[in-house]
Amino acid sequence: MDIEQLMPHVEALIFASDKALTQIEITEMLGQALETQIETERISACISGIMEKYEADYYPFHLMEVGGGYQFLTKKQFHKTVLKLNGEKHIKKLSAAAMETLSIIAYKQPITKSEIEYIRGVSADYSIQKLLEKELIVISGRNEDMVGKPLIYNTSKNFMDYLGINSPKQLPQLKDITDIEIVMPTAGAEALPEDTPQIGGYGELKQAS
Repeated sequence: MDIEQLMPHVEALIFASDKALTQIEITEMLGQALETQIETERISACISGIMEKYEADYYPFHLMEVGGGYQFLTKKQFHKTVLKLNGEKHIKKLSAAAMETLSIIAYKQPITKSEIEYIRGVSADYSIQKLLEKELIVISGRNEDMVGKPLIYNTSKNFMDYLGINSPKQLPQLKDITDIEIVMPTAGAEALPEDTPQIGGYGELKQAS
């Protein structure tokens, strides 16, 4: 089967799927369906052809690589129109606190809860739980080098699919979206002047050297 004959099968498979399909998955499924050996190079060529086809302006959707796979997605200029189909039920509404927590995880991952709370300055328990429920973040393991071996959080495949990216590396750089300089908090002891007396044990005052 040549590329022109194979391409509609690849297109139909991706179109019918409710999730992004990887090149390996497409190769395996089409091999079984067509009962023939199919090289991944030919699938790759088909995908490239399909992508080029749907980049034409008169198509309201295109084939995108998201989350490590391929999926048909509505083009940006039609998002508002398609949203009217199902109202707001598919929008993942997040509180400001959850958005802050998600942003920290996205840009600092892998990261522990204590590290998130250190940056935000408040408890992150509720926000993390909500993000886990919405499947925007995942628990990816434990930090074996920290006391208590705390859980480590990363953004999920659903998060990448939602943004249409394949890796957190594709997130916009902070310097490109803000002019605000991020300053980490200073420990209280480090902020004291050198000649400030410090309270020692038993209520005595010790003169700093």
